[in-house]
Amino acid sequence: MYIKRVLPNGVRLISEKLDTVRTASVGIWVGNGSRYEPAALGGISHFIEHMIFKGTEKRTAQHIAIAIDALGGQANAFTDKECTCYYMKVLDKRLQTGVSILADMFMHSRFAQQDIELERGVVLEEIDMYEDSPEDVAIDKLFEKCYEGSSLGRPILGTAETLQTINSEALHDYMNRYYRPQDTVVAVSGHFTEEDLDYIADLFSQMEGEGRNQITPALYQPSLMLREKDIEQNHLCLSFPGVSLLSEERYTMNLLSSILGGGMSSRLFQSVREQNGLCYSIYTFTTPHLDTGLLSVYTGLGAETERRALELIVHELRALCEDGPTPDELSRCREQVKTTLLMGLESTGTRMMTIGRSELLRGKVLATEQVLAAYDRVTADDVLHLARRVFDFSKVSLAVVGQPEREESYRALLG
Repeated sequence: MYIKRVLPNGVRLISEKLDTVRTASVGIWVGNGSRYEPAALGGISHFIEHMIFKGTEKRTAQHIAIAIDALGGQANAFTDKECTCYYMKVLDKRLQTGVSILADMFMHSRFAQQDIELERGVVLEEIDMYEDSPEDVAIDKLFEKCYEGSSLGRPILGTAETLQTINSEALHDYMNRYYRPQDTVVAVSGHFTEEDLDYIADLFSQMEGEGRNQITPALYQPSLMLREKDIEQNHLCLSFPGVSLLSEERYTMNLLSSILGGGMSSRLFQSVREQNGLCYSIYTFTTPHLDTGLLSVYTGLGAETERRALELIVHELRALCEDGPTPDELSRCREQVKTTLLMGLESTGTRMMTIGRSELLRGKVLATEQVLAAYDRVTADDVLHLARRVFDFSKVSLAVVGQPEREESYRALLG
C-alpha cells in the first residue's frame, strides 16, 4: 500500500512499507533532465548529479564517502532526459542518518570551482568511454537524429564545448531555477517507522522555490545515420515512433516489443539468430517520454550478414502486421512481462524506483494488481492494430555504426 504526503512547499513524499525486510531504499526524484536545459548548458543536469557528491557546506567529499560506507549503505545517482534521481539503500535502523546525508548533499552542495575543474575531466572521460561502446553510439546517435533541433535530441552527458562553460555560479543558478519543490518526489520503500517519515518530511520542508518545469514538445523526424568506425561488427538500431509513457497503450506496446524481441523465443531472436545464425545479439526496446516515444530494434553483426539480417527484420515486422500474434505468443509474452515485474518487486530498490518515477512523471502510482490487470486486458487485436500503426516504413529511422554501405542501399532495403 502506498501512502502519499504532500508537504507545505509542494514536495511529495510517497512511501511503501514492507514489514518482511530489514532495509529501506530512499530516492530523491527531480523533474529535471537534459531536455529542460538551454542548449548552451547541455549536460549541466548530469554535471550537477556528479557534483552533488563533492561536498556540502558542512561535509567534504571524503566525509560523505566515509559516512556512507560506515553505514554499510549504497548511494548513487542517475540523470536521464526528463528526471534526475539521487538514491540510497541502508538498514532500517540507519535510515534517518542516511537520509540526513542525502538531503544535505541535495540542498547544500558547495560546487567549489576546484572540484568542478577536476570533475569536468571525469565527465569528459565518461563521454569517451561511451564512444568506445558502438551499441550505445548507434542507439544514442539515432535518438539525437530523430529529435534533431529539439532538446530531447541532445546528449545527456553534454559535449566538450558545453561542459567548458559550466562553473560554480552556473550550477547554483541552474539548481535554483530548475530544482523546484513541486517537481520533487521523495520515495521510500522498505522497513521504516512513522518517525522516520516525519524526519524526512521535516528535512525536505526546507526546500525553497515554486512553479513547475515545462517541456517543449519534441517532433520526431525519420532519419538515416551512418557512422564509420574501425570495429569488427556493424551495429544497427532501427526505430519507429512509439507511444508516450502517459499513453494507455503502453501495456500493449510492451507486449508488442516482447513478442518481437523480448526473449529467446521472440520472433526476431528465432529468425535472425537461431534459424539463420546471422548475429549474436538482437533485441527490441521501448523509449517512452512524456510526449513521445520510440520502439527500436538493435543488433550487432558482420557487414557481410547485415543485408540479410535487415531483410529478415523487415519481413518479421511486416508479418506481424499481417496476422498479429498467435494466442500462444501473446500468452507467453504476457507471462514473461508480468513475471519480470513481480520478480523486480522483491527488491526495495526496484520498488522505490517504480513508485518514485511513477509519481514524478505520471502523478500517481498504480497498485501492482492494477498493472497486472492492464496487461491481462490486452488482446491480440490490440497488438495487431498497434503494430500496423507503429510499423509505418515511411517513418522508419536507422543508424549504422561500423562499416556501413551506401545510403541508397539502406533506403532500398527499408522500402
